[in-house]
Amino acid sequence: MKFGYTIAYVPSVAQSLQFFEQAFGFATKFLHESGTYGELVTGETTLAFAAHELAESNFAQGHVAASESVKPLGMELGFVTTDVPAAHARAVAAGATELTPPTTKPWGQVVSYVRCPDGTLVELCSPIGG
Repeated sequence: MKFGYTIAYVPSVAQSLQFFEQAFGFATKFLHESGTYGELVTGETTLAFAAHELAESNFAQGHVAASESVKPLGMELGFVTTDVPAAHARAVAAGATELTPPTTKPWGQVVSYVRCPDGTLVELCSPIGG
């Protein structure tokens, strides 16, 4: 077994790809011609986005759209960086909503939380032990 990818269902795949490029510096790897699926270059594990319409076709009982939820969903994407304050500021400048400013945890790790315009919850954190 290998962890291959995470897919976030979003209102606009192209807009999410563009936001993640601006906010976090990930380049677009692929955008399907239909505009309903796209991937970012993120390292070994792929981060992908799919349109809500694909979720509707995959899940007959429906799904919870992060973009429509007042509160963030109980799941996050974690991005590791050596400069959390700068990454946090860049994400907010690109349109993310600050949930928790950069904070040093008791174990020394710096962590912040932002919510992307598509509703995705992102943790920005320094390496553990770094």
